[in-house]
Amino acid sequence: MAKKSKQFLAASEKVEKGTHYSAKDALALVKEIDFAKFDATIEVAYRLGIDTRKNDQQIRGAVVLPHGTGKTQRVLVFAKGDKAKEAEAAGADYVGENELADKIQGGWFDFDVIVATPDMMGQVGRLGRVLGPKGLMPNPKTGTVTMDVAKAVEEIKAGKVTYRADKQGNIHVPIGKVSFDSEKLFENFKTIHDVVQRAKPATAKGQYIKNLSVTSTFGPGVKVDTSSLER
Repeated sequence: MAKKSKQFLAASEKVEKGTHYSAKDALALVKEIDFAKFDATIEVAYRLGIDTRKNDQQIRGAVVLPHGTGKTQRVLVFAKGDKAKEAEAAGADYVGENELADKIQGGWFDFDVIVATPDMMGQVGRLGRVLGPKGLMPNPKTGTVTMDVAKAVEEIKAGKVTYRADKQGNIHVPIGKVSFDSEKLFENFKTIHDVVQRAKPATAKGQYIKNLSVTSTFGPGVKVDTSSLER
């Protein structure tokens, strides 16, 4: 286990053990105890009572946060013809076909999100071995396989985030930067929370949200009382 820094330990002392803070209080505390020398990202983490081995309990999707994440995503679009022109007009950073696929096969990854039209997925699919492990494979569930490439690019640029439960049922989603106004962070938090709540599988048994916390890039986690997001 990595040794915790003095700064981390000092920040942890300000978090009351066993306390579940209201969402607004948790966000205020995370901002207060952040010690990064840059504008750190604030992230929420869910531990869900789901069994991801079952197909009907896999949770994955995307949502546009009302105030974005504070990071401008670099978008690559696989498209041709008029759809390629639409993607370029919408602000895509890279648009193309075979030449982009060849660059990726060669180890180029100067982008954050890939969007593809359905007719390009045969070509993109061959990149699965390199894109899959990095979580970059386009998927209809996240709106990144679509004919409406302009809308996809615009939403990503506006602050669209994806979420996916890992094998242990955990979801991690960025909701902004430490420099964000507290109310904007709360509205982003409420937006993702509502989406996660609606995604509850009908077959999931027992308690759905087992734990919810918020943290900054290097800071300690602060537990959140879920009821404070449901009023």
